Amino acid sequence: MNTTNPLLKPFTNKDQAVPFDLIKVEHYLPALDEAIKIAKDNLAKMKANPAAPDFENTIVALESASELADKIAGIYGNMEVANADDALQALAKEIYPKVTALASDVSLDDEIFKRVKTVYDKRDSLNLNKEQMRLLEKTYLSFTRNGALLSASDKETLRQIDQELSVLAPKFSENVLKATNSFEMILDKKEDVEGLPEGVLEGAAAMAEAKGQKDKWLFNLQIPSYLPFMTYAKNRQLREKMWRAFSSRAFKGEFDNQATVLKIVQLRDKRAKLLGFATHADFVLAERMAKNPQTVSEFLSKLLKASKDAGKRDLAEVTEFAKKIDGITDIMPWDFGYYSEKLKEEKYAFNEEDLRPYFKLENVVEGVFAHAKKLYGLTFKENKDIPVYHPEVKAYEIYEEASGKYMGLFYTDYFPRETKKGGAWMTQFRGQGLIEGEMKRPHVSIVCNFTKPTPTKPSLLTYDEVRTLFHEFGHALHGMLSDCTYSSLSGTNVYWDFVELPSQIMENWVGEKEGLDLFARHYETNAPMPAELIEKLKASQKFQAGYMSCRQLQFGMMDQAWYSTDPSKITDVDAFEEKATAETRLFPKVEGANSSCSFSHIFAGGYSAGYYSYKWAEVLDADAFEYFKEKGLFNEEVAKKFKDNILSRGGTEHPMDLYKKFRGREPDPNALLRRDGLI
Repeated sequence: MNTTNPLLKPFTNKDQAVPFDLIKVEHYLPALDEAIKIAKDNLAKMKANPAAPDFENTIVALESASELADKIAGIYGNMEVANADDALQALAKEIYPKVTALASDVSLDDEIFKRVKTVYDKRDSLNLNKEQMRLLEKTYLSFTRNGALLSASDKETLRQIDQELSVLAPKFSENVLKATNSFEMILDKKEDVEGLPEGVLEGAAAMAEAKGQKDKWLFNLQIPSYLPFMTYAKNRQLREKMWRAFSSRAFKGEFDNQATVLKIVQLRDKRAKLLGFATHADFVLAERMAKNPQTVSEFLSKLLKASKDAGKRDLAEVTEFAKKIDGITDIMPWDFGYYSEKLKEEKYAFNEEDLRPYFKLENVVEGVFAHAKKLYGLTFKENKDIPVYHPEVKAYEIYEEASGKYMGLFYTDYFPRETKKGGAWMTQFRGQGLIEGEMKRPHVSIVCNFTKPTPTKPSLLTYDEVRTLFHEFGHALHGMLSDCTYSSLSGTNVYWDFVELPSQIMENWVGEKEGLDLFARHYETNAPMPAELIEKLKASQKFQAGYMSCRQLQFGMMDQAWYSTDPSKITDVDAFEEKATAETRLFPKVEGANSSCSFSHIFAGGYSAGYYSYKWAEVLDADAFEYFKEKGLFNEEVAKKFKDNILSRGGTEHPMDLYKKFRGREPDPNALLRRDGLI
């Protein structure tokens, strides 16, 4: 084995942390090739084992066969989205197909499947515990859902489909990234930036200067730049210009995703039919809490019914207000954020920017740690000796305060850069569970794109960014508190319509005085956030809830439409989108705008036919948080129940069973409508 390659040598840092300081672009491919060879040897040994197939020599052996390959591919995948220059990005075309091919080699191997099926068929006589049974069922399903029961020629077709898809998803997101980066607006007139808060302007000036443009302001389509512009810029023409650029990303032009969208949808449909499902949505939902497209469609329709009239009222109120203050009679999508914010200021004497001084990033991070301590007894200690992949990244050791038990590592990466994809996510460099024959603690990371510090101010977050940090930290807790045996069932390895519960519930604490009091302090005076400001914030929380709900439902229904329609009937991406969103849309269609072409969640991420799960999980989190509100926001008994039945159990049982153990009953869908003030 080539021992000069750091990816193949034993990791010698604290708890085998990844040696980012040693890994170079040229290390990935040779290391992956070597690891795939090792995986294939492990599989060959397993197949050649003369002993009768049992849980240990087949199911557990399979779980661990490709550990090294998974580790290397995982590190590469994390870097490709968080810190990729062109050279690293270029490897995607080689690395992802290799990883997909290895997965296909396993899932389409008759001998391996025969062994798995032998164990599966006698499962009831094996005396397995719940978690072992779950692993066995999940393993068996991973074969049947990947074509193990197909004929040889159908298996070959499936393999080709998976290979094609493995290249199309990264291509889709690369186009979105390039289209996002290709637009810049440089302004030099005072009147063009009227209305924008000083902190935003300072950030825009720093960006312009970094590009050699002195005394100007640069705005781009990254969210920390785009959203404040759309919310505060008085200049309507420039808002329209920004909106059109943002809303047409990867639609037509140089980085057009239309053909890629159609191809992805066709291939996924073909794959589902090959496996005996009517549509890709049927295929996906068979492994979700929701179970089938009918349930999802009824769920979304029920919410739309409760939201649509409220959404129309919200829009009418903003339209009336825009007319009153500026005489605008034809309100457009690029006006909504601006007038909505002004209306909110008038109604609640409240401006989101008033909150920013209380949300210095370092304080918010302390706040999220304080919540973890009060609720779950965790403490975090920065360790500067652990290598990181970028100077802005920090690494922490996690401990259980009461017992002093080491719980894992936590990495944070907060600011936008051109080598990082947009959005925010939680990921892991190592999951919790049995790895290399030992129980390991997880290495969890969160990656965000927050407002950067400027020459005179620290990073001051918007309220939305604070919620995002708490959201991703909720996912991180799901990883950190995991206490399972098998890593493929641990942490966030749960049904996708359940995975957002731990993240979304965390957002609730930053809407409450008790939560904010732990960390919201003025960055200059250290004064706590005034009670009346918190009251205004709370009052404004239900503001435009109908409009926001319709917007989320629009994405959810569009996703379902893409994946439950016969693709041979879809020839025009834009026309299809318009039809699919007709009943949720509150604004008429704007020529040239299209969201499908940049809808990475469903075309490049894991949310195909699953975008509804944000709303589904909102029901779970609203219902679960009502329990905390009844008993106390930091009630030890409720927090312990949430930790023991949900955060630590991963995917070891059906999520509905776990939820019922926590709550004592199934979730109440009206909890969400109550929280949003829609009933």
